[in-house]
Amino acid sequence: MDRGMNKVVLVTRETRLQELIRKYNTMEQARFYMEHLGADFSDYLREDKNYREAVEKAAAAAEKYARVQRISRDFLPNMLFGEKDIVVAIGQDGLVANVMKYLNGQPLIGINPDPARWDGILLPFEAGQAEETLVKTLAGNYTAKEITMAQASTRDGQCMLAVNDLFIGHRSHVSARYDITWNRAREHQSSSGIIVSTGLGSTGWYRSVITQAAGIARVFLGQELRAERLRWDDDRLIFVVREPFPSRSTKTDIVFGEIGESDDFRILSQMSGNGVVFSDGIEADAIEFNAGTEVTIRRAPRKGMLVVA
Repeated sequence: MDRGMNKVVLVTRETRLQELIRKYNTMEQARFYMEHLGADFSDYLREDKNYREAVEKAAAAAEKYARVQRISRDFLPNMLFGEKDIVVAIGQDGLVANVMKYLNGQPLIGINPDPARWDGILLPFEAGQAEETLVKTLAGNYTAKEITMAQASTRDGQCMLAVNDLFIGHRSHVSARYDITWNRAREHQSSSGIIVSTGLGSTGWYRSVITQAAGIARVFLGQELRAERLRWDDDRLIFVVREPFPSRSTKTDIVFGEIGESDDFRILSQMSGNGVVFSDGIEADAIEFNAGTEVTIRRAPRKGMLVVA
């Protein structure tokens, strides 16, 4: 295996300890602040130690077989991945989802740095398995799951992908006003925003909204409601409107449904300011969704490739 022909991009994130040190300048000040609040600072130290050890173990394994480039999650929007790069994300599930949006068919390996702490639905490997997994991936002898992504696009060319879900609404989550179109149906709405979920995201934010609806139906109607769980590679998306408000000028007929390949699903903002579209819970990276902006939601043209074996 020619090491020089292979490239592994190792994506990391800050630990809670690193974030505290950046905020309070020194370890001592961070410790004083957390212990003053009654927090267990030793837990922050353990988490940081486990994470650093996992990163170094994975990096050492990769350097045997490939050139290694380390980047922080913060630099993902500016990163140009090579067609044959292999990408390794070490962190929580959210990091894997965040990385996947910037890839175009490159295999993505998710490594759980602290299995006792994180469940790791998208992290099938531990640091000790990094070498074996990389060897198989470099040889093309691996199994990957396809993951459907959602895409939000505007008329002026802005585009955003989502691995779990998209949120369309007001930045502060107060009432958002917009016109929603779903195929031949169209209405003006006021709500706490719209969530569009992928199959992977159907166990996340979307599930919490459905759980609330099921609880209300059980109390008032005496009925048990169960939502279908989509496969990770299902080409359908599911949308749900949060807390739609009926009034003389707003309707609540379009509150839940599927977005298939041939479906037309669009939202036109009627807000003067603070409207946003963001994905996977990352509000800092958002499309402005103010008056006159129309966003079209559909399945993304490409899928993520998560290495699982």
